[in-house]
Amino acid sequence: MQIKVEDKNTVTICYVTGDIDINTAPDIKKTFDRVIQGKKPKVLVNFQSVNYVDSSGLATLVEFLKNIRAYGGKLKLCTMSPKIKSLFEITKLDRLFEIAPAEGDAVTSFA
Repeated sequence: MQIKVEDKNTVTICYVTGDIDINTAPDIKKTFDRVIQGKKPKVLVNFQSVNYVDSSGLATLVEFLKNIRAYGGKLKLCTMSPKIKSLFEITKLDRLFEIAPAEGDAVTSFA
């Protein structure tokens, strides 16, 4: 698993590669914590290169969302495979997270 963080204009984009699971969640959380410490107002997690997400990964994402909202920031997710999008729908997390089909759509949808 790798995660790369880039600032594009006013949006901070986290590019995750690999699985988001019980083994990688602690490392992902460390990266997300650095984003939170910077109080980035607009954050996007790009799932284009994510193959698998388990319950630990989902919990990490929910905690990330909660912490960003605590300081008034916004978090969006984008570019999910149909399998991962289905996981968010089954768990009803698609109601909690804003999920865009593509990175460009997500970036322009930030108010």
